[in-house]
Amino acid sequence: MRDGSWVGTLRRQALVGGVYLAALLLFRAVSIQHWFLLTGFHLVVLMLVPYRYWLAIFIGDTVWLAYVSYSCLDQYGLLWAAVNTIPSLAYEAPVVWWLRERLRLFPSRGTVNMPVFVLGALVVAVIATAETLAQLQITPLPAGYVIHYGAATARMVLGNFMGVLTVAPITLVAYQSFVAADLRWRRWLRVLPESRFLAEGALGVLPLVAFLVWLGMHNPEARVVAQMAMFMPVIFMAFRYGWQGAAVAGTLASLGIVTLMPATNDPVTMQAETLVAMAISTMLLVGARMAALTERVERERFDSRMAMALAHRNVALGEAQLRVTAQALDQLRNLTQGAFKLMLREEQHQPQLATNDTVYRRRVESAQEQLFLLTDSLNPSMLRENGLPGALVHGSLARTLHVAGIKYWCDLRGAVSVLPPNMNLAVYRVVCEAILEACLTHEPSDVLVKVRCGTRGRTWAVVMIDVRWNTAQPSHVDWMTLRQRLRISATGLGRKAIEDRAATFDGRVRERAIGDGKRLIVSFQEPNHPHL
Repeated sequence: MRDGSWVGTLRRQALVGGVYLAALLLFRAVSIQHWFLLTGFHLVVLMLVPYRYWLAIFIGDTVWLAYVSYSCLDQYGLLWAAVNTIPSLAYEAPVVWWLRERLRLFPSRGTVNMPVFVLGALVVAVIATAETLAQLQITPLPAGYVIHYGAATARMVLGNFMGVLTVAPITLVAYQSFVAADLRWRRWLRVLPESRFLAEGALGVLPLVAFLVWLGMHNPEARVVAQMAMFMPVIFMAFRYGWQGAAVAGTLASLGIVTLMPATNDPVTMQAETLVAMAISTMLLVGARMAALTERVERERFDSRMAMALAHRNVALGEAQLRVTAQALDQLRNLTQGAFKLMLREEQHQPQLATNDTVYRRRVESAQEQLFLLTDSLNPSMLRENGLPGALVHGSLARTLHVAGIKYWCDLRGAVSVLPPNMNLAVYRVVCEAILEACLTHEPSDVLVKVRCGTRGRTWAVVMIDVRWNTAQPSHVDWMTLRQRLRISATGLGRKAIEDRAATFDGRVRERAIGDGKRLIVSFQEPNHPHL
């Protein structure tokens, strides 16, 4: 079993080394001094390949470099051949390890710390440049051959950095989408064509880059402008899709610039590459920051909606407890009514107590009415049986105001029937609370309640409560009794309770003065929150 395990491990190592060697030859073939894609390939391999396969890729790189050294041994000498055998990965690996382990290049599975990546890309580009310059010092050069190290260094740093920005970011985008598909190839290939991000990149950025390439090829005078304009898709996609958009557009822009390059080391091409490299690196950072802010806003919005959902659950739980209490009080009312009837029947057999029959009946009726009002305030029977119109027009609130001598009207319009039960109850509670507040602070003579309902994406309702008062109001209103009865149907917290109930339903409260009173407008909207 142990021997079979070693054989399997060696096969996997050999497979990784072979795949790496094949890709190495491909990237080396398309790399030029100021567009050195091989550096980007090295960084991608070191970032994404597990540590257990690093030895395999080191061996693969060394095998190829040993072949090159042997081929050029007679031309450049033994020292150069020995130094050339050391792979670039050996210098870059410690930096990438530091990025992965110490600077948290990948904070979590599938996420990338973009500032750390840009820093790593620049450091790797500098290391690759320094390695090349150091190797030049031991390379035999033709007589009279002069190297301008300032210009050469600038070209190599730009080429290595541009190579990294061309290869590495788009690979990270593919890696991120692959992780989102649970590292399953079939699911990834099935979801990939449905990506809006990929479709917009293929139908928006690719045609634009292709047009600029066509324009530069068919009009030499416009070639410089076309190359310089390649940075525009990078900015557009960065603001659309964050750093992922900048990565995809940056790769296409880089390919477009090199396609329009008339000759190696063309100054205009290098200027365009510099501009695009600055645009890509900047947009990677800006896009990552925008993505982080967007994620934070979405998380806060989700938390807010979850908190609102929890508030609705608590309200529903409170109303359920009130219904249970109302049922208990209703049973108590029935028991009390039966007890009083029994007492009255006993009094009928006692002539000496017959004179108190009327008094007992009035007390029984008053107690029954108080129990009914209390029960109805906890669990409005009219609201439950006839909906919001029945509760506001014919419920205990309307009867209490009419009995007290206050004029009361209620006008409901719109799709009242589509209001969910919790919104019906909230509207009813707000109306009771507003009328109680008006009676506690003033002595109104007229109360008008208007309710407008509808559906516009989400169900909504607007309640307008007009309270009017004048000096000629009837003097027979028993305000103390009225206020006591209204307190049963409301909390007595006034404006604060109204605002809290409205906020629970994504609404708001407005108040304005009218000629002889005030108007309170309360809006409600059916919550759009996730299920708990």
